[in-house]
Amino acid sequence: MSIKNYILIFFSLFLMLQNAQAQVRKADGPRELRRSQVRATEKDSASLMLYEVDENGDTIYLDEIEPVYKVAVRKGREWRRYYRLVHNFAKAYPYALLAEEKLSEADSTITTDGLRRGKRNRYINILQKELFETFEKPLRNLTVSQGKLLLRLIDRQTGITPYEIINEYKGRAAAGFWQGIARIFGSDMKLPYDPEGADRQTEELVVLYQKGEFNVLYRSVFGQNPPEPVVRSRLDVKQR
Repeated sequence: MSIKNYILIFFSLFLMLQNAQAQVRKADGPRELRRSQVRATEKDSASLMLYEVDENGDTIYLDEIEPVYKVAVRKGREWRRYYRLVHNFAKAYPYALLAEEKLSEADSTITTDGLRRGKRNRYINILQKELFETFEKPLRNLTVSQGKLLLRLIDRQTGITPYEIINEYKGRAAAGFWQGIARIFGSDMKLPYDPEGADRQTEELVVLYQKGEFNVLYRSVFGQNPPEPVVRSRLDVKQR
């Protein structure tokens, strides 16, 4: 079985754990600067321009400077690893946010409605089917590296390892089987997310994303905005 099938199956399994909890989560100056709304010349939409009023009352329009994120100096292989991490994070993190959102919704529905085992299982099966129908194709387009990163990020957002999720719902035998599959592809479902150790650089990207500054970093590295995510969660943060 390919790593993409493995990712797809796991991404569905997180819905089945109803008791998991998601991990937390005008300076003064010498010149008067104002924002004026003007109509763009080539688009039927509005854009914002920065201007100042000089001592003679004349309006002078100013160029806005694109913010740049200062990336730590890296060379050779270290830089290539970071380059790939930033790219893969842009692809994978929206799915992790969606996992957190869907798990929270499932937990809330099951708890609030007090669903008994039969109704609970039917509810989960419906969610699982909807998830497969909606996200099977985009998830299959993830690379192996992006899929492995997605597992780490789902752990980060939900606060529970993939192994614990499968063990809770499917039992130890199934969890052991999927752990074996994961090890074939160089992953470990038992390994918890470590924001101060192995996952430190990933955690830095998460923090930037939550502050709305990830796109600034991405542009600093690649010279363009990241591609629009195929999925977008209600938990998503607007980026600069």
